[in-house]
Amino acid sequence: MITDFKAQIFCRENNLSKREIDTGDPVWIERISSFFRTSSLLPPDGDPSEYAAAFEAIYPQPRHRRQYIDDAISKGTPCFGHKVLGSLIAAGQVDCIFTTNFDPLAEEAATSANAVLPPAEQHRATVAAIDSADRAMRSVNESDWPLIAKLHGDYQSIAIKNTGSELEQQDARMRHVLEEAGKRFGMVFIGYSGRDASILEVLNAVLKSPSPFPSGLYWVASSAEHLLPKVVELLTRAVEVGVDVAVVECATFDELAAALTKAIDLPQPLYDYAMVGRPAPRLVPVQPPSAEARRFPVLRYSALLIEAMPLVARRVRLTQATTSPEVRGLFKSAGVRATAAAMGRELAVFGRDQDILNALAQLGATLAGTIELDPARESWAAGLVYDTLVRALARRRPLIPRLRRSGHSIIVAPPRADERPDQTARRESSLRALKDAYGTTLTGTVPKLMFPFQEGISLKLDQIDGRWWCGFEPYTFVELPMRERPPAGSEDRSSSEDEYDPLSGRNDRGGDPAGDWRRERWAQRYNSTWARIIGAWAHLLTGPSGSPRRAFDLDDGTGVDATFNLASVTGWSRPGHHHVYFDRSR
Repeated sequence: MITDFKAQIFCRENNLSKREIDTGDPVWIERISSFFRTSSLLPPDGDPSEYAAAFEAIYPQPRHRRQYIDDAISKGTPCFGHKVLGSLIAAGQVDCIFTTNFDPLAEEAATSANAVLPPAEQHRATVAAIDSADRAMRSVNESDWPLIAKLHGDYQSIAIKNTGSELEQQDARMRHVLEEAGKRFGMVFIGYSGRDASILEVLNAVLKSPSPFPSGLYWVASSAEHLLPKVVELLTRAVEVGVDVAVVECATFDELAAALTKAIDLPQPLYDYAMVGRPAPRLVPVQPPSAEARRFPVLRYSALLIEAMPLVARRVRLTQATTSPEVRGLFKSAGVRATAAAMGRELAVFGRDQDILNALAQLGATLAGTIELDPARESWAAGLVYDTLVRALARRRPLIPRLRRSGHSIIVAPPRADERPDQTARRESSLRALKDAYGTTLTGTVPKLMFPFQEGISLKLDQIDGRWWCGFEPYTFVELPMRERPPAGSEDRSSSEDEYDPLSGRNDRGGDPAGDWRRERWAQRYNSTWARIIGAWAHLLTGPSGSPRRAFDLDDGTGVDATFNLASVTGWSRPGHHHVYFDRSR
């Protein structure tokens, strides 16, 4: 209304037609505001008397003001907030409403809400304006609730309060009703500016009573920082006399009403009535598209996330110092399945306790509880977990673990000559998906050279961003003929066992006779084939359900086993926004 009044004054003072301006255009709004900032026609923007002065400047006669309000109200309908308020009235949860508005929306909403209830459960409101204050007086004297009291009059009232002189004095009887209500109840002020000196005078008078606002005073506004000084003074006095005071920030009446529906238990018919008027939410659930989205570049990593790994191993004490290779040699000689990391006279071991003690008897081995593993900080712990992980992934699968100083790997086990038909069927079933992904046999001999080959993967244990990953790289391993080893002490003798590994295939000395064949075997395997191979290996290593992988399958209490949980889906990555794919200008 203030914007409309200012627009009319602006047009009158500048000899313009109202059709020539658009009050919805920010440019025109700023132009009108600038005009009033440089003139003295109205009080400053935001002044408490601004509304009354603007209304009287356009419509000096009371009948004209009534006609303006009547025309405006004829276009109004109850909003969601009105329907919630009407439902609270009909439910008997609101005793008294005071409003400075002229419209009938609150009582219309209450009437509609009552209509959905049986007559015996209805709470019909008494409506009183300044020209029918006797009704309000009766309601207060007889505690006949609910009451809707219109402090500035009804749009149909002969006397309605809009101008400064009208707002200066409040009808004595309506003043009494408002004051009595303040002494009996707590009050919630919703969206009220506090511009009217007459009403604030009544509220300040309530504070002088023995028990003002016994259930508290709540002032709901869009911003606590924009309260008028007179309102701040009122709230400050209320606090000083012991009233529970709170300023509640809420953008709109509808938002407050929505919050009330969550906190107050309305009868189901009233709740349904109120919800019909609820505004459509800005965010609504939608059905995700089921069609395949536009293809975009994606990187699939040949790495599996290790969701859980062993952090405790068996502690074994020895009477003499030893090394990890020596311990592995003793395990191999005794035929014991175990992995260990040596730290002088102590070992961290996974395996069956009694077998370990028997294999290490010559070292005076005794059990000494457990030892915690911190592979992120201790290299020996990382090595022990790495060794055990390879054994766990190969266990109970047609795979062979290969632990080497230069890096561990797993290869596909070739069929044995003494293999039973049922064993052959199980092996082929386990490897079927892998074989389909490769599109070729997984074991065999290199043409012409007649060297045996086996498909496999090189394994790596890495920690990235605080998480452990098992990386794997598919590779074709070829069993090269064993070359004669140089004698001990010879300058040509290498300290690395890998040079004499018959399946190494990465022989740095003497070249790789199967290198050309291997490159040709992989040359035609493009991205789609690589993706299938990576997926098949991931499925083979983790199983169909991603079940835990155990290195030794020990029974409870017989030793410390190493258990790993690996995610069944490999890592994926999309390129950054700066990728050439997203540069549509090219």
